[in-house]
Amino acid sequence: MREEFIKAIKSRQNSFNLSLPGDTISRLADYYDLVQVHNPILHLVGPCSATEFATRHILESLTMLEFIPQGARFADVGAGAGLPSIPGLIVRKDLSGLLIESKEKKTKFLADAVKHLGIARRAKVSNLQFEEVDPTNVSHVCCRALDKFEQKLPRLLRWADKKGLLLFGGNNLRTAMEKHQLAVTAKLMPLSEQRYLFVVDPKPPTVKSR
Repeated sequence: MREEFIKAIKSRQNSFNLSLPGDTISRLADYYDLVQVHNPILHLVGPCSATEFATRHILESLTMLEFIPQGARFADVGAGAGLPSIPGLIVRKDLSGLLIESKEKKTKFLADAVKHLGIARRAKVSNLQFEEVDPTNVSHVCCRALDKFEQKLPRLLRWADKKGLLLFGGNNLRTAMEKHQLAVTAKLMPLSEQRYLFVVDPKPPTVKSR
């Protein structure tokens, strides 16, 4: 399965405008192996082939990197298996991340995973509801497969006030975002007809006149 995963990354990365070096692909495969070991108990991701995992969970997660500036710190809300944050941190060594996950067992998986993958110094794992976490020092907030995403969107927008948003979802999420009159850029995922990355640029800080 690892070989199938690596083959899929190599054969499909061009569709995502990526050219990943071999050592990076190997580290992504290490992450894939970790998820496979723990998935039967923790249900981190739905059942899928190694090729589908490579495409939907890894390559699609990496599409957000285009919109995150050099040296930035981002928050991953409802990190779960560590998607999209862990692949992003593996590929971009200049980034740091705050992985927020309210379920304790998944939090332990995330803490063990970032240590195993050598990114613990750049990845802080928080076992809290996202509203209990201070987002002051992050520039962007990403979110993928959050439970009841559309229902939680108003709370997420209030919490992530003026941060850049990188939200993965389909047309239901697009409709929910449009109701909040957000200036959204929708990026259709390569090799997909209905999965998108919705991008909302961060708002510049308000300058007070003297």
